[in-house]
Amino acid sequence: MADQSRRKFMRSSLLGIAAIPFGASLLSQRAFAQELTPLEPTNPMAQALNYVKVAEEGSDNPSYKAGSKCSNCMFFQEGSNGCQLFPQNSVEPEGWCQSWVQKP
Repeated sequence: MADQSRRKFMRSSLLGIAAIPFGASLLSQRAFAQELTPLEPTNPMAQALNYVKVAEEGSDNPSYKAGSKCSNCMFFQEGSNGCQLFPQNSVEPEGWCQSWVQKP
């Protein structure tokens, strides 16, 4: 009888240990999302992609399409206002850059 209890304990322990990396990755993603600093248009990468905080300010760019903005771009990450092109920063949902691609 003690062996069955020990087996259950070992099985539960191994499952718990296996779940730790998964849980830690979820928590770190949430923590990371909260730590994103807002992207400034003066950032060299932002300047290279003609990033603006208000999409209409980019209307003089030949790549600009009416209605395009960060919030409807495929690179935009809604939960954190992050952008795959600027992984260390958050972007304005109403912003725009010349790498804008319509969400599918």
